[in-house]
Parts: sequence; structure tokens; C-alpha cells
Amino acid sequence: MFGEFKEVMTKEFEMTDIGLMAYYLGIEVNQREDGSFISQAGYAREILKKFRMDNSKSINTPAECGVKLSKHDEEEKVDPTFFKSLVGSLRYLTCTS
Repeated sequence: MFGEFKEVMTKEFEMTDIGLMAYYLGIEVNQREDGSFISQAGYAREILKKFRMDNSKSINTPAECGVKLSKHDEEEKVDPTFFKSLVGSLRYLTCTS
């Protein structure tokens, strides 16, 4: 049945068969006899590398404890484009998992 469907689609649309899907939009696909399995480990590693966090150590609390936040701090300013890109990457990672 799948073969017939591919044949009809190939006649109607310009397309090629490139085999089993292995990677699509940051999602790794492993198709086996006992089922299809997806993972985003590679995409997560790419995010860590892109935002220079690939050598960071993991922690249980994602923020430093006891820090008082203030908009009048003399700390280094955060690049809004960099921050938005990081948040967007993390949103995509969590929304597609």
C-alpha cells in the first residue's frame, strides 16, 4: 500500500525518495523494526555550543541562590538579540519534545 501511494505521489508531484528519515528540524529519528524513536540530544548539544555553554557544569537550581535583582546594577549589559535567540532556541527545544 505504501509503495502504491509513493508511485501515485511521484506521478502527481516532483519528488524523490531519499530513504528513511534520520534528522528533521533538530529531531533525530531512529526507525527500527520495533518502532520509531526520536531524540533531541544533538540539537541540545548544538544549542549549548552556539551559546558557549558546552563546557558548563549542570546544576539543580538554574539560578544563583540569594542574588538580589535590581535594574540599577552596574553589571555588564546583556545583548538583547543574543538573549532572544537563546530563549527562542530553548522554547523550540521544549515545545518539540
